[in-house]
Parts: sequence; C-alpha cells; structure tokens
Amino acid sequence: MQNTQKAGQTPSLSFEYFPPANPEAAQRLWRTVNRLNPLGPEFVSVTYGAGGTTQDRTIDALKTMTNLVGCDVAGHLTCVGASRAETLAVAQEYKRIGVKRIVALRGDAPKGQDHFTPHPDGFRNAAELVAGLSELGDFKISVGAYPEKHPDAPDFASDIENLKRKLDAGATNAISQFFFDNDTFYRFRDACAAAGITKPIFPGILPIEKFAGMVRFAKMCQATVPAWLHEAFEGFETPEDSEKLAVELCTKQSQDLLDNGEDHLHFYTLNNPVLTYEVCRGLGFTELPVANAC
Repeated sequence: MQNTQKAGQTPSLSFEYFPPANPEAAQRLWRTVNRLNPLGPEFVSVTYGAGGTTQDRTIDALKTMTNLVGCDVAGHLTCVGASRAETLAVAQEYKRIGVKRIVALRGDAPKGQDHFTPHPDGFRNAAELVAGLSELGDFKISVGAYPEKHPDAPDFASDIENLKRKLDAGATNAISQFFFDNDTFYRFRDACAAAGITKPIFPGILPIEKFAGMVRFAKMCQATVPAWLHEAFEGFETPEDSEKLAVELCTKQSQDLLDNGEDHLHFYTLNNPVLTYEVCRGLGFTELPVANAC
C-alpha cells in the first residue's frame, strides 16, 4: 500500500495542526509540517480557538502553509462569539489567502462558560454555518462527527440527525472525533448509512503521545478510553517503551479501518510528527518527491 492518492488512488491521509502560541511552539509546528508533508496528505487543517481566540494565529499559520508549503489547507471556523457577518468575514479572509477548505464547527463554549450560547446575530449551529459558507461558494466544507455522540446531544439518534442536517446544508464530508474502539466507529457508520447519510465520514485517529495526558483530553471530549487500553499502558515507564506501544496500537487500529472499507484517515497530530509519521510509514505510506508533496 502506497500513498498514491494524488494519482487518483486510495487510501489517503489528512493531518490536523493547531496554531502556535509562541516562537518555540511555532518551531514545533513547522518541524511537524516539514516531517509529515512529504507523506502527501490530501489536505491539512488548522484549528480555531473558542470565540476566535486563535483567529490571528490560525490565519498566519494558514497563510504560511499556503504560500510556503503548498498544502491544500483547511481553516477551522466556529460559530462562537461572533455575528454572522464577522464569521463570514473570516471565511472571506481565508478565501483571500488561498484557502479552499473549511472545517465548519459549532464550537465549544468559551472558557468559564458551561454551555454554548449563540451570539444574538450569529449562527446558531454548524448546519446554519455550513449553509452560510455554501452561499459564498468555492469551499470544500468538512463538519464534525461524533461516534459516541456529541456531549450536548440528547441522544445518539438526534446527533446523527444533526450530522445529516450539516451534510445536507452543503458540507462535503465529515471528520470524526477520535476513538479507540473501532467497533464504536463501525456501529456509528452503520447508523449513519441507515439514516441516509452517503457523504464520506473520515475516521479521526489520535496517536497517544502521553497516556495520562490523553486520558485527560478524552475526558474533556467525552471520548471513551477502553479498559484494555489502560491495561496495555500499565507498566510502561519509559517514554521509549510507551512510544513504541503507541505506534503499534495506532498502526493496528488504522490498518483495521483500512481493511474494513475506510479509504481516508485523519490524524490529530497535536503538532508532534513522530508518532503520526511512524504510524503512516507502518501502514505503507511512503514519502513523495518534494515536488509532488502537498
């Protein structure tokens, strides 16, 4: 298996990064981009903080990637803390700097607030945001999908109905929250198909950089960490052993997804190239010549 997606074949990859907060973080981001870029991802995305808290940094990162790296980049965009006009102005800025993809999300409540409250003149949800972006034209739009349901959804069926509304509003595809039990994703995939969803849903993969940190992160996202995963990392005290196990487990999970019909994997890199690179290499993805990288 090789990453020949650019020749019209599958499977393919995408990577998520977050904008750097300081010069040291910027160096880490660009080390990550430079390491993963030769794997030829179909696209990469840059996150966007609640209420636009990273807006300037997100735009700067997107601009650099578009101008210097040459990637097909996606800018995240949320509904939080901004009017419709302000939100669409960010999308217009994305378009101005050459961004052709957007990851459209409702967004989480700002720090200190326990639930999402729409701006009085803003988009109330991601489906409305997608519809607004679709009117601008020229964007490929991704939305979020939640194999274990969004934390704010009343139930699993309602969340799938909401996903369908987002896709029907004009989204091109969905990217899932990370998960560690593939059967969870397969059940979700089957439920989406039963609901009439036909557009692609890319499984989101999180290589485990530090197990304790991942557990805290998963708790925030309300993503299940299976008991077998806790047991697997027990007794691995050295970073080297933990890293080796993380690569092994993530490669196995990713290969199972490919073997069961998925043809695109989206990696949450956390701006760390090592694990994602090793997993992709383990799956058989090879580096493209520089001129052919994204």
